[in-house]
Amino acid sequence: MIYGETMASSRIRTYRDAVVIITGGASGIGRALAFESAARGAQVVIADLQDEPARTVADQIRAAGGRAQAVQVDMTDSVAVEHLVRDAAESRGRIDYLFNNAGIVIGGTINDLTVGDWNRVIDVNLRGVVNGVQAVYPIMRKQGFGHLVNTASMAGLMPHPMNIPYTATKHAVVGLSQSLRAEAAHLGIRVSVICPGVIRTPILDGGRYGAFHMKIPHEKLGAIWETLKPMPPEDFAWKTLNAVAKNKAIIIEPPFWKMIWWLNRLSPALGVALARRSFTRLRKEFDLC
Repeated sequence: MIYGETMASSRIRTYRDAVVIITGGASGIGRALAFESAARGAQVVIADLQDEPARTVADQIRAAGGRAQAVQVDMTDSVAVEHLVRDAAESRGRIDYLFNNAGIVIGGTINDLTVGDWNRVIDVNLRGVVNGVQAVYPIMRKQGFGHLVNTASMAGLMPHPMNIPYTATKHAVVGLSQSLRAEAAHLGIRVSVICPGVIRTPILDGGRYGAFHMKIPHEKLGAIWETLKPMPPEDFAWKTLNAVAKNKAIIIEPPFWKMIWWLNRLSPALGVALARRSFTRLRKEFDLC
């Protein structure tokens, strides 16, 4: 099919032969989504600033019999993102899914952070998502179908001290996604937002491009994450793709985080109180400012 051609069969594919772009696809959730999408028969474009790891993921998928291509891209560069999306559409005739997944975390209290830290997080976590949306939306509109899947976080649904720039951007991604879901529906464009709880990925240690400025020893931080029972990314990807296929608006995994979300919705004041209590305990234990 020539890109933009109108055909009765032109509708979103789930997932066999679908064209799937995954940003931040070289590691963590993105990597798991790439493997799971390919296993379901999709043509996967793995977009990441990390060129060599992205190529490794693509090679591993092809070695397992799947279809994958790696593309190096900086999601903060709107022109580069436009090229990524346009090239995928022109070479494959369509785009079924864009997983706007690239993200970083720079943790710490406000006293620990600089404006530069804020700008880095906003550039990747929010402007990167905006760049993806703006690049793919005209293509999906012309097709008359497509699914935008933006990765936020449980931090986008509740208070999260010591991680405020990340939390602010993830709240923004949730708002963007839900508003666009309402606006785009009449065009045949679906929009979902992923709100992971704690998933066992490199971001728990800051990731390659992030950092933790808190004065909490690495082993102690790891122990804190373990109390929250991190979910394997492979399990998360499997459940997430199932939920995306059902066109769920907000996708939350692991399941027990849904209860926390509902409690916060029922009583926002309770959510703030619980967050404050948790922060107070950590502040006293580790002498945080």
